[in-house]
Amino acid sequence: MEPQTADRTTSKSPFTPKSPSSPGPLASFVRFVVCGGGIGVLAGFAVPLVALTMPWAMANALITVASTLLCTELHALFTFGTGRRPGRRRHLQSSGSAAAAYAVTCVAMFLLHAVQSSPGLLAEQAVYLSASALAGIGRFLVLRLFVFNGSPKSRRPSGTVVTLPRPTLPRSAVSTAC
Repeated sequence: MEPQTADRTTSKSPFTPKSPSSPGPLASFVRFVVCGGGIGVLAGFAVPLVALTMPWAMANALITVASTLLCTELHALFTFGTGRRPGRRRHLQSSGSAAAAYAVTCVAMFLLHAVQSSPGLLAEQAVYLSASALAGIGRFLVLRLFVFNGSPKSRRPSGTVVTLPRPTLPRSAVSTAC
């Protein structure tokens, strides 16, 4: 008679690490802030230097594209621990989330100036930084849950471990004429 084995199907929530080396949600968030913030600071220093050789708007666009590509690479390999470089699709999705975050800060500043005709520097900074923080949290969630959460084929519905018994037939049910 064959030994009884069980088929174990495990499903994970989007917040559980994808592999033993993948960071959890808190570690991922800290890495997201460090990588994104660090690259943002470096980009802030790079734009004026590049603007010495070309118009400011062009330098800003060039550095923004380069820093977004670099951040996407870092987020795939380090922040979310996918173990592989992002492809074109993940780069586009990440760029889309960055564009949405940019739009959120623009709308916040527009609304501030619509409500108050000439806000002070402190009010502008408070609104901009608050909008940036909220947009950053939203971007982190989009990247963690949708962009770097594995391929659609590897996703499973959340739940607990289900043990399915292996079906067996008693010997008397099996005919020797088969």
